[in-house]
Amino acid sequence: MVNQSMAALGNNRSTIRELFEYGNQRAAVVGRENVFDFSLGNPNVPAPDAVRQVILEEAAGDPIALHGYTSAQGAADVRTALADDLNRRFGTAYTGDSLYLTVGAAAALSCAFKAVACPGDEIAVLAPYFPEYLMFIESGAGAKAVVVPPSVQDFQIDFDALGQRLNEHTKAVVINSPNNPSGAVYSEQTIRRLAELLREKEKQYGHPIYLISDEPYRELVYDGVQVPFVPNFYDDTIVCYSYSKSLSLPGERIGYVLVPPQAADSADLYAAVCGAGRALGYVCAPSLFQRVVARCTGLTGDLAVYKTNRDLLYDGLTAMGYRCVKPAGAFYLFPQTLEPDDRAFCERAKKYDLLVVPGTDFGAPGHMRISYCVATDTIRRALPLFEKLAAEYR
Repeated sequence: MVNQSMAALGNNRSTIRELFEYGNQRAAVVGRENVFDFSLGNPNVPAPDAVRQVILEEAAGDPIALHGYTSAQGAADVRTALADDLNRRFGTAYTGDSLYLTVGAAAALSCAFKAVACPGDEIAVLAPYFPEYLMFIESGAGAKAVVVPPSVQDFQIDFDALGQRLNEHTKAVVINSPNNPSGAVYSEQTIRRLAELLREKEKQYGHPIYLISDEPYRELVYDGVQVPFVPNFYDDTIVCYSYSKSLSLPGERIGYVLVPPQAADSADLYAAVCGAGRALGYVCAPSLFQRVVARCTGLTGDLAVYKTNRDLLYDGLTAMGYRCVKPAGAFYLFPQTLEPDDRAFCERAKKYDLLVVPGTDFGAPGHMRISYCVATDTIRRALPLFEKLAAEYR
């Protein structure tokens, strides 16, 4: 007998992955160019040229040192370099001892959740959210995920809804800004208000409430928007970061957990993150790409491509009558579907080989996620099909 809950997870793949596989099947029938796959958040902008150059330089070095194990939490000089970059950009005073390098953001989140969660604990998840949060929290960390409904007018935080769901069992709150799937960026006002609420609840319940800030899209913002650095507003913050989006390296799986020294019980918390990495088998992130990100951190791919795609898609869809909050970051559009049943709408879209993800998967029914990290020409050719789809509802 195998673990049936794990078998269920393995047999029931996410909607996003199912759509991706469906797109591959359709491409074999109608041609890849005739399938408009907006399902997967896979960067289509190449990594900065510096990344390739650094890879070549590192690969020319001592292969034993390059490909050997590092310390479980990551090479000390790499962690120091990343801490120095954060200090330069955000006015902090971190050392490498605040960083734990991970196999991407998924591992960072899994380690953070497992580090803080004790039996009976709850972790509040703000919708719309990355669907795998629920898996990481409940199946991975053994905590209860409590979903907070979204404020669909602007995709900032519904503080009334959040306040109603915080209680003595709340151990952490998860935020994701810039947000997947909405592209919303929490304003400084929102972060300040959230910090104030959590401090009040910490006093009320007599224990820390950690704010786990999932930040793989931190650098992907447009129109001069600034992303508040959350630890500068709330002491009990844990940051989970990935270079998958900023450096266009999703397949290389490299990221980190930041445990700021001002966080409650920071020494024990950092030890718990290390222990979670050990328990989950996430020790020693890929050594080559530790070296690469240490030398390339702070760089990004060509964000102008994403902005062009965003503007083309947003302007085109809203002109057709689709309602949408204009995203300030990431590379997703999250319009309302033209009928309340978003799954039915997304299924109907398949008739035109438009592959979009139902908002229900992200805790926001009545919406669809469109990933615009695709070729600009794909968006141009897809717009007439979105128009035909919209015409069915007039």
